Amino acid sequence: MSSAQFNLKDPVHILATGFGLGLAKKAPGTWGTLAAFPFYFLMLPLADWLYLAIVAVMAIVGIWICGKTSDDLGVHDHGGIVWDEVVGMLITLFWVPVQWPWILAAFVAFRFFDIVKPWPIRWLDKRVSGGFGIMIDDVIAGVFAWGVLQVALIYLG
Repeated sequence: MSSAQFNLKDPVHILATGFGLGLAKKAPGTWGTLAAFPFYFLMLPLADWLYLAIVAVMAIVGIWICGKTSDDLGVHDHGGIVWDEVVGMLITLFWVPVQWPWILAAFVAFRFFDIVKPWPIRWLDKRVSGGFGIMIDDVIAGVFAWGVLQVALIYLG
């Protein structure tokens, strides 16, 4: 691992670390995922198409944010880079009822897929590099978690 450090005066590094939450010593991805919630609550009143457009822009810009920060550190997908978790969590939360049990279920589902990395998430994580590689596994984890929640809503909601 490189001895490079995050530069918390650099706005790109601040975003990459989820406003510093990804710098937690234990479970940085889990802590970093929490950085999605301010965005989520601000975006709740938006039309679905606008919510998805913002998440898409965040994902596309995230390729650059994660790639640049990774290059700056000299470490591919450093644990402190959590912008990808922010985007994955926002995908998971789309169309989830704004009720704490469902929001908690979304958090748990996303963290499950992000940590366990079932196929094709693990395959992508190991074979795709750069900023796109950092982002894509969490985007897919978000889609998987979203799908599980939508099925749960059909049967439990």
